[in-house]
Amino acid sequence: MTDTSSSSGGRSFEALDALSTEELREQAFAVARERRDVKFFWSVLRHLPNADEAAALDGAPNSVGPTVDEAVALWREMTGHGYEESAPLLRAAFIDYLLKH
Repeated sequence: MTDTSSSSGGRSFEALDALSTEELREQAFAVARERRDVKFFWSVLRHLPNADEAAALDGAPNSVGPTVDEAVALWREMTGHGYEESAPLLRAAFIDYLLKH
């Protein structure tokens, strides 16, 4: 028998998987903020759909508008507004993080 509970309040994988993606995000972000876990936030940011477009911008003066637009898009995704095709991967990352911490 596999023990799927952890320091996440004794919750199991099944209990976490029953939560919405937004609930998982909120809980994982709360734990990461408390732990000051920048590595976790960075890993989430890298998996968002608009991360590639934002990384491709060179920061030249004529790309300030697109840079702001991409930053806003990334923020919306990080705050649960537009996970798109990344939702299953992010759900798994949130559940894994909550089970480990």
